[in-house]
Amino acid sequence: MLRKIIHIDQEKCNGCGLCAAACHENAIGMVDGKATLLREDYCDGLGDCLPACPTGAITFVEREAAAYDHQAVLENQARLRAQAAESTPCGCPGSQSRRLQPKAAPAASVQSISQLRQWPVQIKLAPVNAPYFDGADLLIAADCTAYAYANFHTDFIRGRVTLIGCPKLDAGDYTEKLTQIIAGNNIRSLTVVRMEVPCCGGIQRAAETALKNSGRFIPWQVVTLSTTGEILG
Repeated sequence: MLRKIIHIDQEKCNGCGLCAAACHENAIGMVDGKATLLREDYCDGLGDCLPACPTGAITFVEREAAAYDHQAVLENQARLRAQAAESTPCGCPGSQSRRLQPKAAPAASVQSISQLRQWPVQIKLAPVNAPYFDGADLLIAADCTAYAYANFHTDFIRGRVTLIGCPKLDAGDYTEKLTQIIAGNNIRSLTVVRMEVPCCGGIQRAAETALKNSGRFIPWQVVTLSTTGEILG
């Protein structure tokens, strides 16, 4: 049928993955580092992906395309949720939820001590509710930040419950789960740490949207790091 559908200019695409994260129907995916329309019948033609693209690589065209299949989208979303559920503590020992207690460093020691207070830390694996969320100062950080910033444990993780993710490499969007975590627990504050690269905007946007959707009014801040480990703001 002839209908309006998105077109992705591969030359303009910088591979940030923000459009894929913004597409709630999972019509867009990353193939060889570029955004690609994976399923025409998943694209509803509403264009949630357009404002997410920082390079203007996405436009609307009118052409022959498969009709939007809402039922297929729902079935695919259910399948993705089921796959995520398989990664819960019941299936994978590495995702078992538990509280960690950082060790105190000896007075004369210069060795860095882990400040991590809980496990798991990956947003996809973290439970929606857990005892360590009660009264927590929540840190939501992009994967790369801990590698770029040398004192990440002492300056950011210490005293906080930590969740990490990569909006470019992880499938799907974090917004719904982060909304559930913030709305369903007594979170005291929110800190988002991201890299300066455009693709990191996805984790900031997900956290900000989750906070807004949760209906909670708590102190929050965004810290941006350069790839050389400097705090930009």
